[in-house]
Amino acid sequence: MGPVAQAPPTMHIVVASRDLPVGATLTPDDVALLEWYSTSLPAGAFTKTESSLGRPLLFPVVAKQPIVDRDLGVAGAGIGLAGKVPPGMRAIAVRSNEISGVAGFLYPGSHADCIVTFTPPGERVPQTQTVLQNVEVVAAGQTIEPDPQGKPQKVNVVTLLLTPEGSQKLALASAQGTIQFVLRSGADHEQAEVRPTTFDQVFPSDKPPVVAKVAKHAPHQPKPVYLLEVIQGTKRSQEKFAE
Repeated sequence: MGPVAQAPPTMHIVVASRDLPVGATLTPDDVALLEWYSTSLPAGAFTKTESSLGRPLLFPVVAKQPIVDRDLGVAGAGIGLAGKVPPGMRAIAVRSNEISGVAGFLYPGSHADCIVTFTPPGERVPQTQTVLQNVEVVAAGQTIEPDPQGKPQKVNVVTLLLTPEGSQKLALASAQGTIQFVLRSGADHEQAEVRPTTFDQVFPSDKPPVVAKVAKHAPHQPKPVYLLEVIQGTKRSQEKFAE
């Protein structure tokens, strides 16, 4: 008989003890240790249950599924949407509609650009400008998980993940005009150089430009000269005068 193949070494990793919903903060009853081949450990797996306790789930898990670091929020971040907001970031909600929500295809995890149409102060011609690019959607309505089948959903509010500065820009833009979202590929992280689009660029006028007329001055005309004859006795003289 040939040599017997040795089984690869194993170790225990943390798994879910039952099906758990997104946003659940892990407790000792939610996790268990399961023997796993050490040669095929999931990236970010935990070997001690206490390492995962107190952290919220960013995604739902099923029983005996390994709990990994990327699926958990920061300890103390809170439950639900708050658990999905990384330190230093902010979640801000913006009112949407079927058109500005890209016909309902903005899901949690989608990336989009934010554009605003407004009329600058002191002007009468509206313009459209991109104010934020590559913004992540963390919630659509009250849903913080995308539909597995990718079905569109009508929502009135979209929640975006932004820096504090980005939150201020979006709040100011929404107060000035209409906010719309432009869906982009999740693999596209480039920041494009986009110039504002004005009304005249989209709807050019057929009227010829108004040219200011310069008043033409009449040629200089000499003033008339009058001749006056003065008679004093036997003397006569002439005097010239003009107006």
